[in-house]
Amino acid sequence: MSSSCRRPEHMAPPEVFYNEAEAKKYSQNSRMIEIQSQMSERALELLSLPEGHPCFLLDVGCGSGLSGDHLTEEGHCWVGIDISTAMLDVALDREVEGDLVLGDMGQGMPFRPGTFDGCISISALQWLCNADKKTHSPPKRLYTFFSTLYSSLTRGARAVFQIYPENSEQLELITAQAMKAGFTGGMVVDYPNSTKAKKFFLCLFAGVSGVLPKGLDSDTADRGVPNQVQFSGQRSRFKNMKGKSVKKTRDWILEKKERRRRQGREVRADTKYTGRQRKPRF
Repeated sequence: MSSSCRRPEHMAPPEVFYNEAEAKKYSQNSRMIEIQSQMSERALELLSLPEGHPCFLLDVGCGSGLSGDHLTEEGHCWVGIDISTAMLDVALDREVEGDLVLGDMGQGMPFRPGTFDGCISISALQWLCNADKKTHSPPKRLYTFFSTLYSSLTRGARAVFQIYPENSEQLELITAQAMKAGFTGGMVVDYPNSTKAKKFFLCLFAGVSGVLPKGLDSDTADRGVPNQVQFSGQRSRFKNMKGKSVKKTRDWILEKKERRRRQGREVRADTKYTGRQRKPRF
């Protein structure tokens, strides 16, 4: 297998892999920004937070703060923790709203019990499955992370992790340590029959068991609901926007409104992006 096909966590420890050059991609690459935004929105949706009630959330592996941007947009306060100083420097340069903490998730969450109303994590958890040092034991590091996270959450809170599992054994390792730490829950798989669109979300409950959300399937894609497959085929719409935010563009607003409709939220009609002309006022 060529190095170009290797998984990032096999190439170097996260604090080394996410250097200054890699970190810059998360503020300049419009495709990365949009993918991160969509996965963050889905993770927040799976948290099932009370409507219209601002919460205090934790973003594990927050990186440059792209997920935090979505949390801020939805009216929540947040704290982000990451092991990469380069990624956190980008977040500081972007002047994100959340507080930032430099830390190794495998050494545990350094927060008081009952601090957070929920937790999200995008593409970070699978890094704990690798032993980057002789002293690293993946099961022990996963258990340390999950047990301290459990403590830092309010009872009844949820934690949602979007992950890229390498194989079924890795999934079993992660879920076993989460359950050992006291969590209940399970895996939510969006678009399980699609190679490109399939996404894994580990949805955990702290203290109070809940109903595991249903994953999205191909039926929603057939009805025209935006999903990551459609986005991967629409890269051209952002090709001239390198270095610029894709937020507030026509396509971004239309897609966000459609996702809100899917969530059952009220969406304000606005002719600015419907293609209809406004009637002149006299």
